[in-house]
Amino acid sequence: MKAAPKTELRRAIGLPHATAMVAGTIIGASIFVQPSEITGQVPSVVGVFLVWLVAGVLTFFGALVCAEMASIFTQSGGVYVYLKEAYSPGVGFLWGWGMFWSIHSGIIAAIAVIFARYLGFFIPLGNRGIKAAAIAAIFGISVINYFGVKQGSMVQTLFTLGKVVAIVFIVIMGFSLGSRIPDHYAAQSIADNGISLNHFFLALVAGLFAFGGWHMVTYSSEETVDPRKIIPRALMLGTIIVTLCYIALNAVYMYILPLDVVASSTRIAADTADALLGYGGGSVMSSLVIFSTFGALSGIVLCGPRVYYAMAKDGLLFRWLGEVHPRYLTPHRAIVIQAVWSAILVATGTYKELFTRVVYTEWIFFAFMAFGLFLLRRRPNIIRQYKIWGYPVVPAVFIISSLAIVANQVISDPRESVIGLSIIFAGIPVYLLWIKKNKKELAR
Repeated sequence: MKAAPKTELRRAIGLPHATAMVAGTIIGASIFVQPSEITGQVPSVVGVFLVWLVAGVLTFFGALVCAEMASIFTQSGGVYVYLKEAYSPGVGFLWGWGMFWSIHSGIIAAIAVIFARYLGFFIPLGNRGIKAAAIAAIFGISVINYFGVKQGSMVQTLFTLGKVVAIVFIVIMGFSLGSRIPDHYAAQSIADNGISLNHFFLALVAGLFAFGGWHMVTYSSEETVDPRKIIPRALMLGTIIVTLCYIALNAVYMYILPLDVVASSTRIAADTADALLGYGGGSVMSSLVIFSTFGALSGIVLCGPRVYYAMAKDGLLFRWLGEVHPRYLTPHRAIVIQAVWSAILVATGTYKELFTRVVYTEWIFFAFMAFGLFLLRRRPNIIRQYKIWGYPVVPAVFIISSLAIVANQVISDPRESVIGLSIIFAGIPVYLLWIKKNKKELAR
């Protein structure tokens, strides 16, 4: 008699892979392309460094919140699980709803398009070619993850290591060769008018979005070796690495280019490379953006299906989405459906509207998650291996910051904010109908 096939997820993610997932998912294209948003709002060296430092600290605070949550709950699903356990399955469902239809799938589509556009720097691609290349990247990475989490996490680790090495190389080259470039490049123009609190806050919001994705490592808890210890360590190490990389890169940008150029450039890393290496430096930097976006895409594609898998296991999605491949031990059907929907968003171009309208709403859930930590601290019999440093100040500061981001978006663009919130809240009647349907089936 044959033994029943094993249908549990395989624990294959160790500390190096988990840390690479944190750092590699965060470091995408934004730090190489458009720090101009921050410099334009705070046109001073001190102001720019302060923004990136504060953004890094707030991200670290969020990582600490996730670290304690991860030391309590070891199921796959991350933020979904934390919201479900702290509040109700309905709140967790809304997070997963927003993830699939817009937030997570939209991020995958957007990064894949950025990857394809920079690939077009070397290979002539029209609009259709860019879409085709983006879809090919999504399906290619999805196939790798379909065949095993170990393969997917190894790809992520290699690309993250490559990105960090490239950043270190850029920093060393920038400070070594920067003194040789013409004086008009090196001259810094610092604004004399000071920086308003409003402008600093707008710059901080842009900086925090550049740190997006720090929480995704928590989605794969059931595939992580000793997740109660590994995930908290990976969260802290990964966010520290990214913060140091971001500050170092901005130091190079401002060392080589005047602030007005930094503030107006939409391809700051390429302009820096051109100033250092002459014509053709932009090609080097375009290669780095291709490499970086592919690596970030790898981590994001790996993480998302674990949430849909967890929701299906809890009966909040179709049961077949919670099945594990009998041979590869991956949530294969969740991987496929994520790839298909993300590809549709690329093909139709609708990811642009969905992503820009809804991406800020994840900060509502982040605030709920951090407040959930206060609720869980009051419950007896909760076992945790890590307690957040600086409690209750750290989670309180993170809650206020998260809500401030949401408020800023609503005030600056109320029409788009209402549309974005409507997409998320459309999940409420769906959840109620789903629960009603399940109750009827159980009553039979």
